[in-house]
Amino acid sequence: MNFNAFLDWFAQRSDYLGSHFMELTTGGLTLGAIYALIALGYTLVYGVLKLINFAHSEVFMVGAFASVMAWELFGLTGSTPAPSLGMLVVFLILGTAVAIAASGATALTLELVAYRPLRRKNAPRLVFLITAIGASLAISQAVGVLTGHNKWKVPNLVSPNVVINWDTGFMGTLRLTDLDIGIILAALLMLVVLDLFINRSRLGMGIRAVAQDPDTAALMGVNKNRVFMLTFLLGGVAAGLAAILYNLRIGNIQYDVGFLLGVKAFTAAVLGGIGNLRGALLGGFALGLVELWGAGFFGNQWLNVVAFVVLVIVLMFRPTGLLGESLGRSKA
Repeated sequence: MNFNAFLDWFAQRSDYLGSHFMELTTGGLTLGAIYALIALGYTLVYGVLKLINFAHSEVFMVGAFASVMAWELFGLTGSTPAPSLGMLVVFLILGTAVAIAASGATALTLELVAYRPLRRKNAPRLVFLITAIGASLAISQAVGVLTGHNKWKVPNLVSPNVVINWDTGFMGTLRLTDLDIGIILAALLMLVVLDLFINRSRLGMGIRAVAQDPDTAALMGVNKNRVFMLTFLLGGVAAGLAAILYNLRIGNIQYDVGFLLGVKAFTAAVLGGIGNLRGALLGGFALGLVELWGAGFFGNQWLNVVAFVVLVIVLMFRPTGLLGESLGRSKA
């Protein structure tokens, strides 16, 4: 490619990005909200245990499949017409409860079966990391066998309605559906609830104490094992909520859905400052925007490349992430 051809390509891609900027921004915020919810689990566990729980992506995946199975038990399929408003609320509550219960139970099982025995033996951190990767692969492949390695179509529950449709002219059209707004608000609400819980409740005080100094917290009467269980449970709840939103937004799931999504959520946690709840939210939104803007400029095939290159650049200049406080020292 000669210089003139490069200038032509650059001008074309710039025009495309500019004319679709609002549309890409909307999609980036919606996708980023899902990343943020999954990232909350990574950042909670790391903030308290200094452990990268790479099996957290499968915690999300189990919740996604569990909600679809619950809906199908009630006769909902991919070809079923969207239910009435009243039934929609019932099915959403049912699916959310099942997803949260399944993800929470999976997270607790991981803590009790995979990680607690290692803590009792004072295993090196590398052993925890290898165990997390092994648990991730085991859960993923087990679900793959049970589902026949097939892609499952999510029942047709919602028909998104456009709430905001504003033609900005040179930056494209700002189009937001009720589903987009709901996903973004759900991520913000989850952060607020976790923030209040950790900073205002007695159990949250225990989490912050263990995150800051587990040995001193134990001497002060804090049960570390209960705190660890609670931390995994909270991460599982956030992953279960993310699973429901992902199902409604994307429309299909597969046994390996958690892998790339989990890596990106972990990237979001690191980008915002792993161990910081608000950083997880900020990192999720930032990653979603960077991905979609990058895809708009370079093309969809470069979407994943752009996201991880930006992560590397950010960490080169700010290794602690954008906010960079640990859970034990921060107010979040």
